[in-house]
Amino acid sequence: MKTLVIYDSIFGNTEKIARAIGAALGAPDEVPVLQIGAVTPAHLAGVELLFVGSPTRGFKPTPAITDYLANLPAGALSGVKAAAFDTRIPLESIKNRFFRFIVKQGGYADKLIAKALTAKGAALAIPSGGFIVLESEGPLQEGELERAAAWAKTIL
Repeated sequence: MKTLVIYDSIFGNTEKIARAIGAALGAPDEVPVLQIGAVTPAHLAGVELLFVGSPTRGFKPTPAITDYLANLPAGALSGVKAAAFDTRIPLESIKNRFFRFIVKQGGYADKLIAKALTAKGAALAIPSGGFIVLESEGPLQEGELERAAAWAKTIL
């Protein structure tokens, strides 16, 4: 099954998650893991399984991920199984009540990525995943790389 992992990353945490997902699904030459700026239309040709991930920035994916998905032609992902993921600060760790309320209302990037994937014809293979960073710049919470690998393997 031709698989591709696409991500954007600000501080490197989402890249680490993307690479853990790719490694869990096969060798690097079998499962490319590409930063969004390196993705060309040729990379999507024949893809059967697509993972797309972003850090949550202002309750949504990065502009690069959002723009990339928005600019795919209608039906570009028809027949593709897909999964969305993000990195995020967990709601329960936000101390300021007002900010916690805002985050609860605004949500995280994974849901918007999943919505964009299905809008372009993809079928979601698994529920989207959110992976925890301890501060806005990281690091990842201990065990998140292993959890990302296990999450990705549930598709298999």
